[in-house]
Amino acid sequence: MRISPTSTEFDFNPHNGLMKEAVKRRLEILLHTHDTPRRTAAAYALGVFWGFSPPLGLHTILGLGSAFALGLNRLAALLGIYSNLPWIIVPYYMLATVAGAAMLGVDLPADLMAEFRGLLEHFTLRQGGQMWGRLAPLFWSYVLGTTLGALLIATTAYWAALFFIVAHRRRLERSIHSHTSSSVM
Repeated sequence: MRISPTSTEFDFNPHNGLMKEAVKRRLEILLHTHDTPRRTAAAYALGVFWGFSPPLGLHTILGLGSAFALGLNRLAALLGIYSNLPWIIVPYYMLATVAGAAMLGVDLPADLMAEFRGLLEHFTLRQGGQMWGRLAPLFWSYVLGTTLGALLIATTAYWAALFFIVAHRRRLERSIHSHTSSSVM
């Protein structure tokens, strides 16, 4: 976009490069991509925490809102949020709830899994109500287990992300230095 000093008209020629630079600057501000390795790893870990946390369905909103409020890299947070993949979500929440029940001393009904399997095969809204009724005693087990699980996974994700980010940046520096030193000769 070019602004003429003598007129109020805008030139929206995408080939002049100014529009591209303006969009690029806005994206950098929005995504907050120029951060230190520690802050980028923290953003990723924050996303991982929300991705594995109890409030199902609110992960993206809570993760991006937290990253925005803390001034962290939104893209790294989004990658963390979506680390909880569809094929691991059910086993994770089941294991976390069982662990929470064990910590709270809550007994799990022996036939719970068989009953849920049967309910899911012939699911109706009335049976959905029965399923939620059976899960009600496990609510605090679910909250405790998934919160502690999210904290554990997020802590691990922070250290792993920090290691890989630092290693990647060192590799880039070596590559740049070797390229500049070879072009000087």
